[in-house]
Amino acid sequence: MSLFQKINVILHSGKKSDFKIECDDLSYSDVETLCYLISKKFKFFSVFGVPTGGIKFAEKLKKYCTNNPDDPTLVVDDVLTTGNSMIEFVKEQNIPNPIGVVLFSRGKCPDWISPMFQMW
Repeated sequence: MSLFQKINVILHSGKKSDFKIECDDLSYSDVETLCYLISKKFKFFSVFGVPTGGIKFAEKLKKYCTNNPDDPTLVVDDVLTTGNSMIEFVKEQNIPNPIGVVLFSRGKCPDWISPMFQMW
């Protein structure tokens, strides 16, 4: 498989797309490096991953937690289309003042979420 796939798919958001970003195909080294880069830009007390795409990134980011309760909580996901999954997750988990990071954003992110790679 490959990271970018030209395929008709219905996204988690319910939108139709003619391509898919398959982050499960990132190598262990890819994930480690992306997490390292996130840790260089953001300081965070703890980290949560939005199921299912954000879980492996949250696990790898735990070693970068500052354990300083004054730092924000990081919420991560692999691909953002509308941001609703992250917004709902933060509400469900009752996470105050989160900062969010996604690997790829298919569209505009809410102000509290930063994409590593912005598509348009």
